[in-house]
Amino acid sequence: MASPVLSQRASSASVIFSSSSTSSLYAKSKNRSVRLVRVRAQTMATEKLGVIVEKNPPESRLTELGVRQWPKWGCPPSNFPWTYSSKETCYLLEGKVKVYPEGHNNEYVEIEAGDLVVFPKGMSCTWDVSVGVDKHFKFD
Repeated sequence: MASPVLSQRASSASVIFSSSSTSSLYAKSKNRSVRLVRVRAQTMATEKLGVIVEKNPPESRLTELGVRQWPKWGCPPSNFPWTYSSKETCYLLEGKVKVYPEGHNNEYVEIEAGDLVVFPKGMSCTWDVSVGVDKHFKFD
């Protein structure tokens, strides 16, 4: 999670994080001056069953990747098999999906709106879409 770079005590605060940058945090308390706290934010990504999921990446990360210029695809709630002939990176704008990679005894990776996801080339899986999907995608 975020680790303080420079820190002073504050009673209440709001924080806006951005990927690999230093953000400022301002806090006010009664009869005290405004205090400045700097934190370094890092985006966390996890890997499960060969799928990499980055939860709620900051807009700066999406801009860096050019996500908003990628094509879009969507589907209603459904269940279907899929094989990735190339590596796919996608960003879910809407939806909720359980992805069941082949050969993992009904284990799944759950992805949802706000996730940046990387599927490896060659993966065969089943998509169980419980909430209709709208996503940006890019094949490498």
